[in-house]
Amino acid sequence: MRRLPPLAAVRAFEAAARTENFTAAAAELGLTQAAVSYQVKALEERLGAALFVRERGRARLTPLGQRLLPTLSQAFDSIEAAFASHKADDESLLTVTTTYTFANTWLAWRLGEFQMEHTDLAVRMTTSNETIDLRSGEADVAIRAGLGQWPGLEAHKLMESDFTPMASPQCVAKFERELGRKLQPADLPGLPLIGPQDEWWARWFRDAGVPLDSHRPRGGIRLDSQANEGHAAMGGQGFALLTPLLWRGDLAAGRLVQPFELSSTAGYAYWLAYPPERRMVPKVKRFREWLLDSFREQDSEPREAYA
Repeated sequence: MRRLPPLAAVRAFEAAARTENFTAAAAELGLTQAAVSYQVKALEERLGAALFVRERGRARLTPLGQRLLPTLSQAFDSIEAAFASHKADDESLLTVTTTYTFANTWLAWRLGEFQMEHTDLAVRMTTSNETIDLRSGEADVAIRAGLGQWPGLEAHKLMESDFTPMASPQCVAKFERELGRKLQPADLPGLPLIGPQDEWWARWFRDAGVPLDSHRPRGGIRLDSQANEGHAAMGGQGFALLTPLLWRGDLAAGRLVQPFELSSTAGYAYWLAYPPERRMVPKVKRFREWLLDSFREQDSEPREAYA
């Protein structure tokens, strides 16, 4: 167990001894001259010896004060250097944690743009669907889907997490040939669905006016993320419930088609989140501004027409 005198008193002594002036020490520490005098007096009482000889306009060190000053100044220099080193390391790397789906359908395609705009900053992206403690240093910011209500975090809404069936053009064309007409929402329960156990299918069918009581969707493959489901849909495995904004590039390139205009929502959205005390940290501020600007620009672009 360390038996140290109060650090506030030691800090006041070091500043006053280095400047040989209580007024200058008070200005450096953001205290009043009386507060510095009080702290120094408390340290002297603890030591049982004087540290200064008070003179008009100057505080002259006693032999004890002269002996203590170099060691204490060196200790404070070491502490300052340690925190400066941490700050430099902290400011040089931005760590973003997000879900596998958001990373693979949106962020990984655009994160290089942010890094090129901020060449002094290294950027690292990690993917996890688990809750991350942002105060532990695992990441600087998180992008997650939810209601935006995470205790102790500041959250900015990026986009609605709506969903609608999508499939490959070949898959849609195949079933329309078999039916001899355009697909209707009521056709889907009898067709291959990706993740048919997902409760969002029931919500979309309800919104589309398709009763499921007597005609449950038939079995289909089950995957662990929308990113995997989207790629399975592109591979012709069936219809997946996907968020149109995340798959805009694949819709535009013709790798996916959206057969119906209707999109549903469970009230969820994607959010940027971080501890409020980190709000004005330069790297967090720069990333927040870039990300929000990117979504504002994306919202202003025309949506792809449904197939």
